[in-house]
Amino acid sequence: MIGNFIDGPLWYFSLGVFLLGVAWRLIAIVRIGVAVDFSEPRNGGSGGALRTLFSRSLPRRPVITRGKVQLVAGYMFHLGLFALLFLAQPHVEFISERITGFGWVTLPHWGFILVSEVAFAGLLLLLLYRLMNPVTRLISDTGDYTASLLVFLVMLSGCLALAQAYEGLRLLHLLLAELLLIYFPFSTLMHAFTFAISRGYTGASMARKGVNA
Repeated sequence: MIGNFIDGPLWYFSLGVFLLGVAWRLIAIVRIGVAVDFSEPRNGGSGGALRTLFSRSLPRRPVITRGKVQLVAGYMFHLGLFALLFLAQPHVEFISERITGFGWVTLPHWGFILVSEVAFAGLLLLLLYRLMNPVTRLISDTGDYTASLLVFLVMLSGCLALAQAYEGLRLLHLLLAELLLIYFPFSTLMHAFTFAISRGYTGASMARKGVNA
């Protein structure tokens, strides 16, 4: 009974909350608009927006010299998590059956294990850095730790359910993933979408002023 609820109604409810919540947040940001700039632009904003969108993903010298832990751990976690979400065979099968209707090439079993370890290590390093660094500890709040804990539990339950030997573990993983979907639009995890708007606006604004951001 509970399994059917998790597999059915709760999944569709959580997906609906996620999609509507993300759309609502993005529309709200766009509707705020920007102040009209009456100054003479030195360059077009589009090029600056595109340049900054990609250039900010590359490490800069101050980050390399003073933020090695965050830099390395950040790449480990985000790239590892992306690979787990979209290249792990169970996820591709789930997405194919319930969303897209088609699948794609997946990671081999050893690749899944390797990527999982990389993502786990990155997440734990980021969490330890957040706890131990006085600056990040000061600016972090309950929402940041809640998001980290939810992501960790989803990843852990997913690894435990990999063998697919116990239906309970699969349902636990799905339940935690559904809770994460519901929490996502109302948390700092929204940076997965808003980073593009933020970088684009910064790049366009600086380009109009003749600054290479």
